[in-house]
Amino acid sequence: MAKNISKSLYWTPRILSILFILFLALMSLDIFEGNYGVWGTILGLFMHNIPTLILLIFLLISWKYEWVGGVVFILAGIVYIVMLLINAIKNGFEWYYLSWAIQIAGIAFLIGILFFVNWFKKKK
Repeated sequence: MAKNISKSLYWTPRILSILFILFLALMSLDIFEGNYGVWGTILGLFMHNIPTLILLIFLLISWKYEWVGGVVFILAGIVYIVMLLINAIKNGFEWYYLSWAIQIAGIAFLIGILFFVNWFKKKK
């Protein structure tokens, strides 16, 4: 039974990270709604996916060093909340910002915590 728990603990943050990164990449597809031309669309896709690419690189590092995933995903959630707060200060608070924070930052926090739990279990 304990072996199943450790396997699920090992795979859960990794699978959630992949799904989260795919979700973020999916959000960049709104670039196709504009008339930017071929090169503008390619540039827009690249710019929208910079955070996704950064998280993907850190996920690859986190595969072996779980503490990196814990730090990076928790920091990503904090950065997202700070960006929402800055937007709220500039443009006024909207209630849907709370759902955005839960959907993006909350999932990032959960993934980071799971990476840390995995790291602590591995140290023991």
